[in-house]
Amino acid sequence: MLSRLDYCNAILVGLPQTTLSSLQRVLHAAARMVLNLRPCDHVTPALLELHWLPIAERIDFKLCLLVHKALVGHAPQYIADLIRPVADLPSRASLRTAHSGDLYVPRTCRRFGDRAFAVAAPRVWNSLPTDIKVHQSTTTSFKRRLRTVLFNRGFAEYR
Repeated sequence: MLSRLDYCNAILVGLPQTTLSSLQRVLHAAARMVLNLRPCDHVTPALLELHWLPIAERIDFKLCLLVHKALVGHAPQYIADLIRPVADLPSRASLRTAHSGDLYVPRTCRRFGDRAFAVAAPRVWNSLPTDIKVHQSTTTSFKRRLRTVLFNRGFAEYR
């Protein structure tokens, strides 16, 4: 069931929380079913116990994983062509962000343009801690570290 929630969820980036709330309710229903909770039970402790990311963080996870794979050469070329490290731009190579693993975020005039992969993926990537971005690790260890960061971000108020 969770694979259905994660299927193509990268296209949901930038949608308002009200739109994502229906998917969040599906995630809550799945947690209730897995842990055999009653409808009136709080679901956040269940999500914490199951270590399931909220929908917004699941979307960020997918985007960051695609960026990581593009940077290490495991993504299709058309995805890799959409992202550019700041260090590769001659006008920005001397900036501090060039050494922190940040990516260039193109400017857009429209809100819809902010949802494009070429804009949204670098923006989410740049929000990650520097040690995850700079430390080139295997995809498995990157996923583990990324999941921890996004889990802490998603449940910061409950910890």
